[in-house]
Formats: sequence, C-alpha cells, structure tokens
Amino acid sequence: MEQPLLSVQDLKITFDTKNGKVEIIRGVSFDLKQGETLALVGESGSGKSVTSKSIIGLLPENAAVTSGTILFQGEDIYQKNAKQWRKFRGKSIGMIFQDPMTALNPSMRIEAQITEAIHNHSMTDRESARERALELLNLVGMPDPETCLRKFPYQFSGGQRQRLGIAITLACEPKVLIADECTTALDTTIQAQILDLLKEIQEKTGTAILFITHDLGVVANIADRVAVMYAGKVVEIGTAEEVFYNPQHPYTWGLLEAMPTTKTSQEQLFTIPGSPPNLIRKIVGDPFAPRNYYALDRDAQEEPPLFEVTDTHKAATWLLSAGAPKVEPPPEIARRHKIYQNLLQMKSLGSSTL
Repeated sequence: MEQPLLSVQDLKITFDTKNGKVEIIRGVSFDLKQGETLALVGESGSGKSVTSKSIIGLLPENAAVTSGTILFQGEDIYQKNAKQWRKFRGKSIGMIFQDPMTALNPSMRIEAQITEAIHNHSMTDRESARERALELLNLVGMPDPETCLRKFPYQFSGGQRQRLGIAITLACEPKVLIADECTTALDTTIQAQILDLLKEIQEKTGTAILFITHDLGVVANIADRVAVMYAGKVVEIGTAEEVFYNPQHPYTWGLLEAMPTTKTSQEQLFTIPGSPPNLIRKIVGDPFAPRNYYALDRDAQEEPPLFEVTDTHKAATWLLSAGAPKVEPPPEIARRHKIYQNLLQMKSLGSSTL
C-alpha cells in the first residue's frame, strides 16, 4: 500500500484561555497522498484552519499539540527544533493564505519577494533566481512577467495578488500545498480561474493539496476526497463522489442543502438552525445533536464513533449504528446529486465554472 505523503492521526490541540485550557481539535485523523487534493470543509469555528496551521507549525503561542501525530513522509514533524522548522516550512509544505496582502510585503517589489523565497531554501545565484521567478510567474498565468517583477503588490488586482502569492509559495517547490480559504475573498469568475490554476499546477508538479473551505460548491470542482469537520472533529470523510452522492451525516446534509444555486431565491436559502457548540463547555454526547432534526436519544448521552460506510467512506452518526431507525436524507439532497453530476461533467470538459 502506498505510504501517504502526509498523515495526521488522532490530533488534539489545546488553547490556553482565560477560562482555562480548551481542547479545540479533538482527535482529527486523515491522510494525504502525492498528487491528491483533500478538502477540509465546515463552518467557521469547526477547526479547519487550526488543523492546517498545526501542520506547518504556525499555531499561536497559547496553543499546543497535546497528543496525536503529524507525519510527513513518515517523519514526526513535531520532533523538529526551531531551526529545522524554518527549513521544513516552505520547502516541504507551503501555505496559500486567504488574503494575499497578508502574505505579500507591500513595500517590496515582486522580484525581491519571489527571489527571497528562492534564496531562503537554496544557494541559487541572483540571475538564476530571477529566471526562476519569471518561470513561476508564467506558471501562475501572470501577463508580462518582466513588468510584474518591477511592480509592487498594490499595483495588482485581488486575483492577480493571489496568483503572486501562489508563485511565492511554489518558489521552494513544496510537496504539499495548504490552501486556506484562498478563494473566499474573490468573485466567482476569478475564484474559478484560481481553482483551475491549482489543478493545472498539481497536474504539472504532482503536488498534494490540502484545501480548506466552507464552500462545498468549490469542493466539487477541486477535491478528490472530502473531510467534513464539526466541533474540532472529522464527522464524515470519503471520496468527493461519496460525500456528494451518498452523504451520511446530518451535518453534511445541512451543508449540501445550504449550497445556493442559480434557481435559489433569497427566501429559499437554507441555513442550518442554531450555532456550533462552545468548546469551553464540556461536550456530552454528539455536539451536533442540538441542531440535528434527526437526533436520537443516544445522541444526548454518547458521542458517536466513525462508522464505516465503505472502505473509503466513514461518518460519525448513530444513524449508522445497528438497530437505528432508517432515515432518508432530505429531498433537497437528491437535487444536489444532479448539481454535482453537472459539475463533474463540466470538470471533465476542463471547466470549473460554478
């Protein structure tokens, strides 16, 4: 069996707060293979970004990994010291941030920012670094790369700045790219272009992508597999086809129902009732139970494990336990199946337009 490039197993992360220690990540596990795209999906506060930042060693000072392992090519990365982290970050795993202006230095020209990233991880001379910078700008589809090198970040549009951020991240040729809500601030047309760009880069370089998003519509176009997170845990994981065609967790049903379409009016837009739990309080039972129309009595007492649906598909809901009543997904989910089928057809034709 192929060894995963990145393996996160039973990861738990605790934050020190004025209310004491709070466990924000409560046992997250997933694998990522070379050339694969795994999407971490969930509402704000579900733990997606904290999980991704732990993988690249960017947790805040008041946070700590308390148990579990993060293995990169079989090596436990949390055994590294500060010097080793600096060599590892960017070279092995790179990160594309939501707002490119936080990743770009507004006072430096683009050439300096890209070549600086190259010099930090190699002994390349100035001319070779400049040539590499031009290659990267061509790779991310920037027009007139020579002129781009002389400009400052403020002279570019939001979509162009995101392309520049991707170029800088690729400068060190990382094996894993973490894209943390990298299309959220962009309009739909530019968003589609960035998604196409990421897939194109992946095909050319074989880079694995961990894609963080709250938007299942985006996931349908880019992900090979999907992990749905809620209250610091993965509650459903499977191939993109399985999660869209055969979702098993009521939370996934809610996320799918909440996807707007061209035929959805403002009055028809679905929202999941309630709010995610406050993790400061001890969780008893299934944390999604108060928002779950299909909750069983057992949900109030015991948190469900991940039940196996197929070899590649698992979901943490008591509805999959022996003797549970048969519950059909909401009728709206069937319409989502058709939407996803259309997206797959568009994807096969080389388009990411939503």
